[in-house]
Amino acid sequence: MVKKHIFKTMTMAGLCAMLAMPVQAAEPAQPTEHHHDNAISGFIDYGELQKELQRIEANSKGSVSVDVAGQSFEGRDIYTATVGTGDKVLLIQSEIHGNEKTGTVAILNMLKSLSGNSKAAKALRDEVTIVFMPMMNPDASEGDKRRNSMTWSDVVADYPELAAATPSWNYLDRGVSQSYDYGANPGFDVNRDFNPDLDYVPQAEDFPGASNEPGWFITKEAQVSRDVYKSLQAEYGTVDVFIDLHHQGMYYVDGTPDPVTLSLSAQFVPDPSSAEGAKYSEYADQYDYDFSRQLNVAAYEELQSYGNSKFTNISLYSQGLDLPGTALGSYALNGSGTVLFEVRGQTQSLGQKEKGQLVKSVERGLTAIVEGVADDSVYSLDPEDYEDIPLTSYSPSSN
Repeated sequence: MVKKHIFKTMTMAGLCAMLAMPVQAAEPAQPTEHHHDNAISGFIDYGELQKELQRIEANSKGSVSVDVAGQSFEGRDIYTATVGTGDKVLLIQSEIHGNEKTGTVAILNMLKSLSGNSKAAKALRDEVTIVFMPMMNPDASEGDKRRNSMTWSDVVADYPELAAATPSWNYLDRGVSQSYDYGANPGFDVNRDFNPDLDYVPQAEDFPGASNEPGWFITKEAQVSRDVYKSLQAEYGTVDVFIDLHHQGMYYVDGTPDPVTLSLSAQFVPDPSSAEGAKYSEYADQYDYDFSRQLNVAAYEELQSYGNSKFTNISLYSQGLDLPGTALGSYALNGSGTVLFEVRGQTQSLGQKEKGQLVKSVERGLTAIVEGVADDSVYSLDPEDYEDIPLTSYSPSSN
């Protein structure tokens, strides 16, 4: 049975309308929000997720604990699934954008593997504690869309002091794209609602904000992720690794005609000890870019090991970004090693055609990171190897 779990502040029991651009580099264009070129029926919907988590927990003989961390705006439960009892803590979340579903399937597959009776699975569970959040934005998942279903009026109802504030830059309440009417169905990009100050309380003067400024924790979904993160900090002292699973557009490995299968990244804010990152100087002592790069190298080398196959079409997501309002940027500043996975295309644009390949790419990359953290081998990797990973290109090379 799925159990209710109340996350307290310091304990754990049991672009479409971008108003400003970062100085270092423009934020990559956000993918089309809603299209139906292919069916998505083969991916996991909310009801199926609930049943599958219950099944995995029941079959795990106590090695997997499924809990409710909180609720979405529309009141759907947001789940965590925890496996392992080790001191090294990894938090892995998927589907903060509801039309980016591949990571959810990969997480469920990993839970089955990690909860098994094999000697390798038991050894991993002794070394690491992994907390999966397989569907961060269930309202958007059910609505087959990128954004949540919260309106600015709903925000003001929760925070009356924001009544005179300009709506945040990540709120969309106008326009029609691919037959999706945002005027009738407004919402927030939840992955721009994070703040490095995990105790931040919304202030009217901080709105509308911009992509290179922190978010506000005004959405229910971002609040749940933050509360899980804080509870792990309180219990373990730190969250060693944070991984966020996404989809991207149709891009290419720089200098080649090869479509990208998976983009990785370790960089979401400038180094707080640098001149460019001076505004984050209070986080300099805990920010660990080298560790983030090592984690990315672990995933890259694993996928490259498959030789001449689509698994080798791996690139670096846009670099030089300043995105403190993302979960990755905020948690990196709080001391976590961070990894972004961006698989090829949106769920609907590929449908069943490449589902298996993309899911397997995510699984293999994640497994390499988990194993590298568990046996400490990740720490022996040269972080400078990260700089040799080819960049993502927006068009194929003619060479």
